Amino acid sequence: MKAVTAQHILQDGQWRKDTALLVSSGRIADVVALQDIPAETPCQDFGPGFLAPGFFDVQVNGGGGVLLNDRPDPDGIRTVANAHRKHGTTSLLPTLITDCWDVMQRMADAICEARQQGIPGIRGVHFEGPYLNPDRKGVHDPAHIRAFEEKFIDLISAPDLGAVLVTLAPEKAAPDFIGALVAAGATVAAGHTNATYEQTRAAMQAGLTGFTHLYNAMPPFLSREPGVIGAALESDAGFCGLIVDGFHVHAATLKAAIRAKSASRMMLVTDAMPPAGSNLKTFRLGGQEIHVSNGRCHTADGTLAGSSLTMDEAVWNACDMLQASLAEAVIMASATPAAFMGLDHQIGQLKPGLAADILFMPEGERRVIPVEPA
Repeated sequence: MKAVTAQHILQDGQWRKDTALLVSSGRIADVVALQDIPAETPCQDFGPGFLAPGFFDVQVNGGGGVLLNDRPDPDGIRTVANAHRKHGTTSLLPTLITDCWDVMQRMADAICEARQQGIPGIRGVHFEGPYLNPDRKGVHDPAHIRAFEEKFIDLISAPDLGAVLVTLAPEKAAPDFIGALVAAGATVAAGHTNATYEQTRAAMQAGLTGFTHLYNAMPPFLSREPGVIGAALESDAGFCGLIVDGFHVHAATLKAAIRAKSASRMMLVTDAMPPAGSNLKTFRLGGQEIHVSNGRCHTADGTLAGSSLTMDEAVWNACDMLQASLAEAVIMASATPAAFMGLDHQIGQLKPGLAADILFMPEGERRVIPVEPA
């Protein structure tokens, strides 16, 4: 066992002083006052700065030069996870965007193998598609967007797959299908959709609880047609992913959404592509060349194609662009996604019994340092 401390430690949404984490066998054994650290216990004191829970990104398409659709194998997953870990993401859902069945099966098999190998941080998988609305496809390949397949239920039911997130268009998926996904253990989110408010509410009654990159790839929020966004903001229970990169959504729009629902229901996500954590300036997505210009990933015609964002950048952006406090930004990057995926009993906070996924954020600096557990 060892004690880990710093000037500030995030506890119950507040920064506390004169506190230490007792860490043993990869878990937080206890949280104690400095004077209560057991005698002879080695202490790792990081000094001025902040100890926070590791970030959890539920939408990671790639990173470190790798696109998971091209590398749905354990080595590809490892490369992506390692690239994001350097930026504070200690847990993630590797994400496969719309593709053919063979690639979906390979991704599921790779996730199971990666978890069996103990690749750090792989909490499950996110299938973003293929059950989407082609009218809101973004950069998803319309050739692979299709109707529900019964065999998908079997695919996501693999016992070693971990937590499963499925993004679909509610108007293209019957409530019975959504209910079957939830019964199989999946978390279901709306995205790449033209659903009406009524269709979205029906999907929520069937078990849908999330909204993938709110505002993007969905109809606008209008006074007499609230649509998906209206249903998301109205709901006390639904969770929303936000891409805070300065390109996907205007800061004022994001601030209004957070005020409507609070940091406990708004998640920071990266929607990261291969340039995240690398120096790539171009990459290929399907048959398209994607360009990276000043951090913006886009096609030749200007269509956004994911992001080059890392989660530490998303946290700082939330503070700078949205005037969120550091505690609020960290909560949106850790505790909230953990609650969304039903993993808050494992990760997301610095509490006894949870994984010792700990970050140190030096005071006055824009960097994060993952703390190696005892």
